[in-house]
Amino acid sequence: MKRLVALSLLLLPSPLAAQTAGPEALWNSFLAPPDDARPMVRWWWFGPAVTTHEIDREIRAMKAGGFGGFEVQPVYPLSPDSATLRNLPYLSDDFIAALRHAAQTGRAEGMRVDVTGGSGWPFGGPHIPVDQAAANVRLVRVSLAAGVGELTRPALGPGESLLSAMIGPEGVSAKADRPLAPLDVREDRVAVAPADQPREALFFIAGRTGQQVKRAAIGAEGYVLDHIDPAAVANHLRTVGDRLLEAFAGGPPPDAVFSDSLEAYGSSWTGDLPAEFRRRRGYDLIAHLPALFLDTPESAAVRYDWAETLSELVDARYLAPIDAWARSKGTRFRAQVYGFPPPTLSSNALVALPEGEGADWRSFTSTRWATSGAHLYDKPVVSSEVWTWLRSPSWAATPLDMKVEADRHFLQGVTQLVGHGWPYSPPEAGEPGWAFYAAAALNEHNPWFGVMPDVTRYLQRASFLLRQGEAANSVAIYLPIEDAFAAMRPEAASVNEAMHRRVRDALIAQVLDNGYGFDFVDAGALASRGIRHKALVLPSMERIDPAAYAAIARWVKAGGRVIAIEGLPSNAGGLRDDAGRARVQAVSRRLARSKGVVIVKEGALGPALRAAISPEVRTAAPAPALGFLHRRLADGDVYFVVNTGNVPLRTSARFAGDRGNGSWWDALHGTRRAAGRGDIAVDLAPYESRFLLFGGPARQPAAPSIAPLSAAARDWTLSIAGRPEQPLPKFGSWTADPALRHFSGTAVYRARLDLDPGDAGKCLALDFGAPAPAGAVSNQARPFAAIEAPIRDAAIVSVNGKPIGSVWAPPYRIDLSGLRVGRNAIEVAVSNTALNRLAGRARTDYRLLSARFGERFTAQDQDKIVAQPSGLLRAPTLVETGAGDCR
Repeated sequence: MKRLVALSLLLLPSPLAAQTAGPEALWNSFLAPPDDARPMVRWWWFGPAVTTHEIDREIRAMKAGGFGGFEVQPVYPLSPDSATLRNLPYLSDDFIAALRHAAQTGRAEGMRVDVTGGSGWPFGGPHIPVDQAAANVRLVRVSLAAGVGELTRPALGPGESLLSAMIGPEGVSAKADRPLAPLDVREDRVAVAPADQPREALFFIAGRTGQQVKRAAIGAEGYVLDHIDPAAVANHLRTVGDRLLEAFAGGPPPDAVFSDSLEAYGSSWTGDLPAEFRRRRGYDLIAHLPALFLDTPESAAVRYDWAETLSELVDARYLAPIDAWARSKGTRFRAQVYGFPPPTLSSNALVALPEGEGADWRSFTSTRWATSGAHLYDKPVVSSEVWTWLRSPSWAATPLDMKVEADRHFLQGVTQLVGHGWPYSPPEAGEPGWAFYAAAALNEHNPWFGVMPDVTRYLQRASFLLRQGEAANSVAIYLPIEDAFAAMRPEAASVNEAMHRRVRDALIAQVLDNGYGFDFVDAGALASRGIRHKALVLPSMERIDPAAYAAIARWVKAGGRVIAIEGLPSNAGGLRDDAGRARVQAVSRRLARSKGVVIVKEGALGPALRAAISPEVRTAAPAPALGFLHRRLADGDVYFVVNTGNVPLRTSARFAGDRGNGSWWDALHGTRRAAGRGDIAVDLAPYESRFLLFGGPARQPAAPSIAPLSAAARDWTLSIAGRPEQPLPKFGSWTADPALRHFSGTAVYRARLDLDPGDAGKCLALDFGAPAPAGAVSNQARPFAAIEAPIRDAAIVSVNGKPIGSVWAPPYRIDLSGLRVGRNAIEVAVSNTALNRLAGRARTDYRLLSARFGERFTAQDQDKIVAQPSGLLRAPTLVETGAGDCR
C-alpha cells in the first residue's frame, strides 16, 4: 500500500511508560491517581439553549461527581424558544460567548475541555455547498424494449455529473459474456440503433449522497461534507474550526478537537478521483466503472484499487490535514478513525488521540481497532466512547451497568473513557430534565448520583494503571483489509464494517479462551513497524500487501510463528500489480515449507496456538467469562482480571510473568492482598474485577474468609419521600406501596448495632446478600448487569453519623471495622433510578418542537419506561471477613 512511506514518517520511539520509582510509589499513585486519568463526559448542549449560570452549575456538578473533563457537543433543540429559554444559533456570537464561558469555568475548576469540531455528526453544515457535499458514484439502469431506438438520459442534480454510459443485453450482470458498448450521451435524448432483443443502458453518475448532518443544532443544518475533497475540508476548518477556537482566544486552546466516526454513508467518490486513481494506480478508472457494480472477472482487482485510493485520500485529505491544523493551533486531534469512506487500522497513526467504540470484547470492535492502532504506534492514551446505548432508554442505567460496560472497554486496552453522556438541562426542564435520545443520562439529576464519585474513582484508578508499562499481548490477528477492499462496493465503502464478517467471533474466542491477549494488525503497521507479538494469526484470506507479507517472512525467519487459517494468501490485489502477485506467491511457497508456519482449520486454532507459544493465562478449567488484559512494567507484570458473567467465577490460573509475589489490587475499594504464586486462586463475584501485579513485595494479608456473626443490626426503620420515620416490618421494594410506585429518590434505612467487647478488633462487614442471575448475560454489544441485585440501585452507608463508603456493585458488602464497643448507629441511604418518576407521567410531547424545527430525533425505547424495584430488597447481615482484611 502506498500509504506506508507516509506513515513511517510519523512514527515515534516506543517509550516504556512503566513505573521506575518502585511498587510502593505505584501503589500510592493507584490509590490517588492523577486527574488526567479521570473519565470525561460528552456534554450535550441541546439547541443550544444554554446560560452562563447553568453552565457553571453543571461544570461544578461534573467535578463533584469525579469527572475530569467534558467535550462540548451542540446538538438538536429540545424546546422551542420561550420567554425564559432561547436557542443560540450555532457559531453565533452568543454561542461563542457561551463556549468561551464554559472553557474559562472548566479551566478554573481544573477540568479538561474538549470541543467537537462541528455540531452533530459527521462534519458538515450550511457552509458546505452542494459541490462540496459527500459524494458517491451510482449506477442508473434504463430499460430499452426490443425495436426501440431512443432513450432519455437520467436527470442530474446540482453538483452531479455523468461519468460514462454503456449499453448491453437486458438484465446485464456481472457475469455477462457479451461486452458493453459505449453510448454517446451528449444530449438529453440518446439515439441508439434498434435491436431485436430488449436491452439495458447503464449510466454511471458522480453524484451526491444528500446526507444531512445528524442531530444538528440550530444553525448547523446542512450537507455532510465530502471527506476526501480538500476544498470541503479546508472550508470546514476555516468556517467552523477556526470560529470555534475564537472561544479560546486569550487563554489555553481546547485540550482536543473531536471528530466522531465517519458515518458518511454511501460516500464513494470525489471530483478528482479519476485523476488521483490514474496517478496512483496507473490506469483509467472510468473505463472500468462496470467492475465496481457488476461481478466481472476483473471486479475484485478494480474494486481493490478503487477502495485503496479512497482510503489513501481519506488519510491524506481528512485525517492528516485536521491533525496538522490542530497541532498548529496548539491542540490535539481526537478522532474515531473508521467508517465511510474507509480509513484503515494504520490510519490511527495520523491522529494524536485515537478513539473507539463498542463493548463486545469477544468480537471485532472499533474499540479494539483503536487500541490496537495505539499499541502499534506507541500512543499510551487511547479513548473510547462508552455507555452509548447503556440500558436504553435514558435514565435506566445504574452504577453497576456503567462498570459492566467500562470493564469491557478496559479489557480491549482503553485507557481513557469518554462517557455518553451528560445532558445539559435547564431548570425549566424540571426533573429529571433533558436527556439525549439514546445513551445513558449520567448527570446529577440521577437519584443515585451520590455514589458517582466512587464510580468515577474506580474508573480513574483502572485508567491510570492501564496506562503503565506497555501492552503485552502475545498474539496479533491480521485484518484482511485487502480482501475487504476487493469485495467493497460503492454503497458500503467501509473497512471496519466488513471486518465483522472476515474476523469471526469463533476465531477471536479461540484466542481468548486459550489464554492469549491480542491486537489487530494490518499491512501498514507490519510493513513499517514489524511484528512485536509472539504469534501471528492469518484469517482465511486471498490477498495481502506484498510489503507486509515480506515483513512477515523476515519475522518468521527470525523465529516468529504464524498460524494460517485454511491456507496462505495467493494474490496482491490490484489489477496492474502482477509483480506484487508474483511476490506474494513466492513468499507463500517459502512460508509453506517453514517450520514456523502451520495451516489449520479455524476450529483448530486454539491447539495450534498452544503448540506454538505459551499462554499468558492458563486456567484450571475453561472460563469464557474470565476476561484479562496483560501489560508489562519495567519491573514486573500487571493483569486486569474481570468476571464478565452474572454468576460467581471460581477457578485457579497460572499467569505469565509470575515471580512468586503476586498481589491483588482492588480498584473499587482501594485495597490489596497477597495472591500467592503458581496456581493462583481466582474468586470473583459477578462482574467483579481486580488487578493482579507481579514484581512487588508480598506483605499483604491473605484472602478473607466470610463467616456470619450472631450479632446483627436490628430495629430497622425507614424514612422516605417526606414521610416520618417508621419501623420497617420487612425488607423489599418500596414500589410495593402504591403510593411509592413512582417515587424516584432516596430512602434512608436506619438500625442499631450493639458490638460486644469480644468482637472488638475483628474485621466486620455489613453484607447485603449475593445477587442472583437474571436471565442470560446481556448482548455483548450493549451490556448491562443481568442480575437481581439486593440493593436497587446504590447505597451510601454511614456509621455513627459518619459516611464510610458506598455499595453499588458485587460483592454487596462494606467494611465496618470502625465500629465501637456498645451501641452503634447504622444508616443506609438507598437511591434508585429516575425511571420510576418517568413511568408515572405521560411521555413528552414533541409536536410543537418538531413543528418549529423539524423532526431531528426519535426518543428510543419509550415503551421500556416502567417502574423498577427499588430500595433494600433483603435484610443485611453482619459478617466477619477474616483476620487482616480490615480496610
